[in-house]
Amino acid sequence: MTPPTHTAARPARASARARPSRRRLRWGIVGLLLAGALVALLWGTFHQAVREIALPLRHEDIIRQQAADKGLDPSLIAAVIYAESRFVAGRTSSAGAEGLMQITPDTAKGIAKRSGGTAFVLEDLATPQVNIAYGSYLLREHLDRYRGDVAAALAAYNAGPGKADEWGGAALRVQDIPYAETRHYVEKVIRARREYRERYARELGL
Repeated sequence: MTPPTHTAARPARASARARPSRRRLRWGIVGLLLAGALVALLWGTFHQAVREIALPLRHEDIIRQQAADKGLDPSLIAAVIYAESRFVAGRTSSAGAEGLMQITPDTAKGIAKRSGGTAFVLEDLATPQVNIAYGSYLLREHLDRYRGDVAAALAAYNAGPGKADEWGGAALRVQDIPYAETRHYVEKVIRARREYRERYARELGL
């Protein structure tokens, strides 16, 4: 008599072996998705860090407030701060200019007198609020003096209105600025202004 065979049990064992294989496949897919999400997160963080190093932005709330108060483009204020100090607080130039927008004590005293800042003391220039307020006030004055011409206003901010008048005033063209330092400064601010508008439109309220 031929002994009974057990072929019916073999498919069950094969199916049992297949189940762990499918679980491993599912976990592998989940692992890949999680790894992809992690890479995307790290890449976004890295990209943001690179942007902050190359084109930093700080005190955007003060910049927006001063821009609204003085009728200025916030990206222009940000660009001047970038050119003057790269948003590093506490800087003092060889000429004694202070803070984020590099305001000299004599200039600050004049602005305080013209703007009614009776409580102003020179130590206030170390605070971002006061420094950006005074720098924005000066920018507004120069723009008004040169009928809105940005190149002339920036030349005056860097080299003084006397020099900007001498070089052509409201008719000044960047390429005609004879001082290389001032010409490069104006070019740098104009370029940075465009970049701030492109990269930080939301932060600057544009």
